[in-house]
Amino acid sequence: MRGAVLILTVCSFAFFTSLYCNQQDSIPEGDLLVLTVATEETDGFRRFMRSIRHFNYTVKVLGRGEEWKGGDYMSPPGGGQKVRLLKLALDEITEDNKVILFVDSFDVIFSSGPKELLKKFQQTGHKVVFSSETLVWPDRHLEDKHPHVREGKRFLGAGGFIGYAPNLKEMLSDWSGEENDSDQLFYTKIYINSDKRKSINITLDSKCRLFQNLHGALDEVVLKFEDGRVRARNVLYDTLPVVIHGNGPTKLQINYLGNYIPNVWTFETGCTICNEDLRPLSGLQESEYPVVVIGVFIQQPTPFVTVFFERLLNLNYPKNRLRLFIYNQEPHHDEQVRKFLEDHESEYQGVKLIGPVEDIDTVTSRNIAFDMCRDDIDCEYFFSIDVDVVLKNEDALKILIELNKPFIAPMMTKPGRLWTNFWGALSADGYYARSEDYVDIVQGRRVGLWNVPYVSHIFLVKADVLRTDLKAINPFESASLDPDMAFCANLRNKGVFMFVTNMQTFGRVLSTENYQTKHLHNDLWQIFENPLDWEERYIHKNYSKVLSENLIETPCPDVFWFPVFTDVACDHFVEEMEHFGQWSGGANTDPRIQGGYENVPTIDIHMNQVEYDKHWRKFLLEYVAPVTEKMFPGYQTTAQFDLAFVVRYKPDEQPSLRPHHDASTFTINIALNQVGIDYQGGGCRFLRYNCSITAPRKGWALMHPGRLTHYHEGLPTVDGVRYIAVSFVDP
Repeated sequence: MRGAVLILTVCSFAFFTSLYCNQQDSIPEGDLLVLTVATEETDGFRRFMRSIRHFNYTVKVLGRGEEWKGGDYMSPPGGGQKVRLLKLALDEITEDNKVILFVDSFDVIFSSGPKELLKKFQQTGHKVVFSSETLVWPDRHLEDKHPHVREGKRFLGAGGFIGYAPNLKEMLSDWSGEENDSDQLFYTKIYINSDKRKSINITLDSKCRLFQNLHGALDEVVLKFEDGRVRARNVLYDTLPVVIHGNGPTKLQINYLGNYIPNVWTFETGCTICNEDLRPLSGLQESEYPVVVIGVFIQQPTPFVTVFFERLLNLNYPKNRLRLFIYNQEPHHDEQVRKFLEDHESEYQGVKLIGPVEDIDTVTSRNIAFDMCRDDIDCEYFFSIDVDVVLKNEDALKILIELNKPFIAPMMTKPGRLWTNFWGALSADGYYARSEDYVDIVQGRRVGLWNVPYVSHIFLVKADVLRTDLKAINPFESASLDPDMAFCANLRNKGVFMFVTNMQTFGRVLSTENYQTKHLHNDLWQIFENPLDWEERYIHKNYSKVLSENLIETPCPDVFWFPVFTDVACDHFVEEMEHFGQWSGGANTDPRIQGGYENVPTIDIHMNQVEYDKHWRKFLLEYVAPVTEKMFPGYQTTAQFDLAFVVRYKPDEQPSLRPHHDASTFTINIALNQVGIDYQGGGCRFLRYNCSITAPRKGWALMHPGRLTHYHEGLPTVDGVRYIAVSFVDP
């Protein structure tokens, strides 16, 4: 904790002249004044103040501009500075019937208003009530000196107490400690002194009716959703505490509760704060958009890198307000990166590239990227995105900026899995744990902004965070954690909230585990690992209409013609086969096939020669089988094949193919290039029907029976080179 925020709640009672409130009369809410001490404004303080405003507490902030010297929860006991500030505030209070509520703030939220708080205080019958804890701290040797309680917790917690001003003045009268002395120890010694305890009239909130300290009590606290309201419930004592304090090492738990309390998110209203404090960009001139440094990180061989850069280029944001930092550790992707920069570098405000030859490690590269934003006085945001992110939402950057958070990430998923780029909780050793709401958030049953302990792959951070909270440290460095986990841990330790939004669909993250780089176009082999991305890249945009709108032509009897491949798919198959280069000689003798003899040979390369036979069958099952079953009702294909290959026709090599039947139940013939552009002539003629298809369309498939009825021939290619992909299905 770098600053301290304290709450001094003051209640004036004009009707009373005695030192304490008459138990029959409630304390007027209008007399309540909240004094808070804040040396700086953090995400935790803003959350605290939002809960204060939600319940209409009146607030006055003290201590602004002071340097915090009171320590933090991660270091040895401190907090003396809080005692001094409280004592100064009490000196200014002259009315005897004022009630003071004192709590921390960076890790505190209110779950109810002044009326309930003051009523519960009055019901104790004491002049000062401290919060209670399960654990004694900081001096365990004092455990036996704490008085026993009939039921509940018996140890004092200094993070929250309430009392009448004169009693608190008496309690603090002997304070002469240092700024970093322990406030907890100071108050504990007063409490365990029976004479002082009785004189000041101190008790503990042993059953957590007013205060809930989370340290040592995580199993006791659950969220209570009821009638459009959310608050914390202590299930051990069946109480509803007013003040929730994430003391000690329970910051993650208070962050989790703060996603809901007070009424931040309910089942009835959804997110109630998602439209607060926005930064609208609509209506701005391009020159008024904030300058953003985009950091692109390529750390391993990754599929669809070309598509990544296409999406980056299509981001709906003025490019003259963007600077690019690209880190590429993988030589395999060097050509793709340089091609992108060759075509588009001039469109951006500036570009810095670190390639494989620089031999710079990942952590250093990320720090260099941060410096690119830190050192640019105009930079307002750093947008970090790993190359395995599929950013489908072209407005993503604008959406994140408009949400106006110091740190925010779009939720990214992996199709068919519960994986996302955030963790809802952490295990005891700092690794992944599933929060109670994780599945609901991932599956969209709870939509909003979520303060989480870990984010990866993609995020937007304000430059101010880089220049202040993260400037003096290497945020990716840790003795025991991986760099991404260390980065998140350092953000948490600095009090920076990591928000994730699932209010829009942003995209997904690729699977890279089994990505091989031994082929020319390795993305073709991603039909199993990344089927959605494979489909978007390689399946014709109108393929869905084949099934939904009957986009199927019948150029000859029982010959069905439909779109299936994109131009990119066709080009990649052709280039892959030419790159492999081991074309057959077109002879009848063929050791590649069973029996070693081909009756009607072609010059071709089999799919299994390039290790594509399993992938081709997957393609047939996913995209050809549904059309087959649509056009031949009652027939179900298993998409088995003995032969699947790419054929090459050239005038000086093999221009045509003599009439023949295929050894198949049905045959698929896909045109891989375009007649009139890539070649002249070609096509297919079905002799029984004297029907020819002489203008095959690139990416379109012909499907026809293989035996008996559809005796056919390949018409001569007279110029150029013609390529087709052929499958003999269900032999």
